[in-house]
Amino acid sequence: MMIRRRSALLGLAASWTLGRSSLALAGSGGGPDDPRFVAIVLRGALDGLAAVTPYGDPDIAAHRSGLLLPQPGQEGGLLDLGGFYGLHPALAGLHALYGAGQMLPIHAVAGHYRSRSHFEAQDYLECGADQRMDSGWLNRAVAALPGRGRRPDGYGLALGLSVPLLLRGSAPVGTFAPAGSQHPDPALYSRIAALNASDPVTGPAFRDGLKARGFSDSVMDAAAPAPGSGHRPEPFSALCAAAGRMLTAPDGPRVAALEIGGWDTHEAQVGRLKGPLGQLDRGVQALRGALGADWNRTVVLAMTEFGRTVRMNGTGGTDHGTATVAFLMGGAVAGGRVGGTWPGLRQDQLFENRDLAPTTDLRAVAAGVLHDHLGVARGALARIFPGPQVQPIHGLVRVA
Repeated sequence: MMIRRRSALLGLAASWTLGRSSLALAGSGGGPDDPRFVAIVLRGALDGLAAVTPYGDPDIAAHRSGLLLPQPGQEGGLLDLGGFYGLHPALAGLHALYGAGQMLPIHAVAGHYRSRSHFEAQDYLECGADQRMDSGWLNRAVAALPGRGRRPDGYGLALGLSVPLLLRGSAPVGTFAPAGSQHPDPALYSRIAALNASDPVTGPAFRDGLKARGFSDSVMDAAAPAPGSGHRPEPFSALCAAAGRMLTAPDGPRVAALEIGGWDTHEAQVGRLKGPLGQLDRGVQALRGALGADWNRTVVLAMTEFGRTVRMNGTGGTDHGTATVAFLMGGAVAGGRVGGTWPGLRQDQLFENRDLAPTTDLRAVAAGVLHDHLGVARGALARIFPGPQVQPIHGLVRVA
């Protein structure tokens, strides 16, 4: 099957209860000391220059002065990463991991493709090949895990009604929907009623229909609960905690794939980006807490389909670009530094006169983790990432 658009944009089948987040798990359950791997797809294209800002580059202010946060040490400023880079202040938890040597940002990273279409780029990101396929590189990696035969079913599990392309393939992956998830949150009904309230036709029709289903005026008029209000946990944090609990079970999965949306910041980026960055930060902390001691055997790779333009656009945002930043996190990560080769931001250093130039292939990062952390054989990497040979980057994880 040629993938043209991912079915329901992976995870939108789960969005009826989980918003812009979804989770899938796979991998043989073996011994308690098995390594764990979590991939987080940041859907919508994260601006790497905002998440990990090269404030030491003398050319950055000329391109995006309206997007820059204060330098480290100033109120509301960046969190320093060694004197040249600064981490967005919404990522305070990741900064603490960096200080503990458990977080490694890799800058100027990009996929092997040069598409600025979300749909195409996400497909290529997940299939890991030069042509679009119906299987994902992480499923092919699960199929190549050492000792997978200890469980012939592969112990795969997806939360929601669909499995991401990243985990589709020959290694079995089942599905699981949490109890009660088949019914939308009442807040969704409230929003629908509010959006149609002023329409003389659909407004009364929606309201009468909801009343017939037992929804009172107070339910329909209630505002959606704010994040952290105590009504219910953030969807992404809840999924991260669930993933951690299942990954730490003795006979549980060893590989998880999550996604979180909200990164397409074409306008008002300074204000809008704090939300998804904070959700990512809290989700990683929830994952760490749920994993407990198994955090020390875990690598988390957070990746996005492409970066954003170096220059700010006319609406205070950024448009689709090329290179960006990826994050490696976990107790098994050799962190406390910023990886990658910085290409510079002079006009003659930009890619196609507009983007951060790519200097690191994201597949090489993933291949290094698969080989050095999960123990995937070097020969299997060519099947996992078909096409021109991908050279894995070593030294990203702590090898026992």
